Amino acid sequence: MSDRAIRIPRHCAWFWLVALSFTTGCIVGHNFERPPGPAVASYDAAPISLPAPGGPDPAQHFVDGVAIARQWWELFRSPDLNEVLVLAIEASPTLASARATLAQAEEVVVAARGAYYPQIDLATTSNYQYNRSLNGESPASNSVAATGRNSLVTSMFNVGPLVTYTPDLFGQTRRLVEEDVALAENQRYQLAAAYLTLTADSVTQAVTIASTVAQIEAVNNIIAADEHNLDLVRIAFAAGSVARTDVLSAESQLANDRTLLPPLQQQLSVAQHALAVLVGKTPAEWTPPLFDLEGLTLPGELPVTVPSQLVHDRPDILSAEAQLHAASAAIGVATAQLYPSVTLSPSWTLQTATVEGRFAGPDIAASIAGSILAPIFHGGTLEAQERAAVDLYEADLGVYRQTVLQAFGQVADVLQGLQHDTELLGAESTAATASKASLELSQAAYAAGRGSLVQVLDAQRLYAQALQGYAHAKGQRYLDSVLLFEAMGGDSRAWIEANAGAQP
Repeated sequence: MSDRAIRIPRHCAWFWLVALSFTTGCIVGHNFERPPGPAVASYDAAPISLPAPGGPDPAQHFVDGVAIARQWWELFRSPDLNEVLVLAIEASPTLASARATLAQAEEVVVAARGAYYPQIDLATTSNYQYNRSLNGESPASNSVAATGRNSLVTSMFNVGPLVTYTPDLFGQTRRLVEEDVALAENQRYQLAAAYLTLTADSVTQAVTIASTVAQIEAVNNIIAADEHNLDLVRIAFAAGSVARTDVLSAESQLANDRTLLPPLQQQLSVAQHALAVLVGKTPAEWTPPLFDLEGLTLPGELPVTVPSQLVHDRPDILSAEAQLHAASAAIGVATAQLYPSVTLSPSWTLQTATVEGRFAGPDIAASIAGSILAPIFHGGTLEAQERAAVDLYEADLGVYRQTVLQAFGQVADVLQGLQHDTELLGAESTAATASKASLELSQAAYAAGRGSLVQVLDAQRLYAQALQGYAHAKGQRYLDSVLLFEAMGGDSRAWIEANAGAQP
């Protein structure tokens, strides 16, 4: 088809334009297929179970194949925690930024789809021409009224739509749209990942506050025992039954145990400040509730998604998959550039003209022009771009596989961690009970003059270690329960489907 304008009737031009608009042609490149996940039925080679910790602590057990509940943090049955999560989701700058980025990506998809349709613009031109014969006299002015017999003044004005259409013969436009859609999906899952991180971190900081409060309480109990022991030593010293060195040893034990408080108090402050930031406030503007482990209910049933479903629930895996899809579509875009492209430019023009001041009347002109652009030689650029697109796909495929492996490894770590938490909690509970009884017997024997201060201090040291260990193990059990919900993807997929609109 040449670039020469051809005058054709208006209805014929519309016919060919509409016909070519529905020309689909072929689409080069490979259609994307979701990579298969690991062909495993469990996350660890050895079976994992949660033994009962014994004592007053509740038991937990895994439930396979159960979906994560919406707003899973409500399982901890804390009204204060629920209110904190509402604040965090509503006011988080991170979520606001991720939402805006998603909206921008969706608008890019809308813009890309515009290439499916003819591009129509309104064009106007005007022309003024003055012709004078070489042997004539110049007119007194450029106006029509001043023209002489040896000069000619004409003016022309054109107005009409200008249409440009490029049929997608080899699927380049469709692959571009596919790539942009995949990139928008990636942003959707990035938003879901931001939501999952926000909610999990908020619950984690709340549990950290509660765990730290429990450890501070344990240290305060240790200090109270030290003070009681010091009172016994002072009474014995006043009665002349012990030496001054016993008093100094008791005072030293009390001073040493008091040094345990400042690090825990700093840990509490850091967790409180971190939670304030998560809800979009400065530490001076908002102080979180002082959570307590006794005010939180440890979830008894821990849902464990089967491995084949995990790859569809975790936003980081879905984000890597969407990025891989975009790379696959980019191969089709690069391949389509190796093929010819056709551009059609039909136009309709309303023309009016004046000659020597006389109106010539309107005229309608229709034309259609077309061009074919076929790549012949580009110095290897187009072929290199195609190879580069293939290499990028292979790189993104490696990223996807690594993301899946890391996700499975994280789940296995958490499941083992929960099992070990239960075992450790049972041991720490037994140690705390035994060391407390030993300390009381040692104190009673020392008060009756039958024991030594060394025995009391040893029993007191063991009791302090057991109390701290028990408080830490109890809090770690809560923290690992939160980590399991996060590792399973939480309720991020349900939330993104309910709050981020339809798929692009």
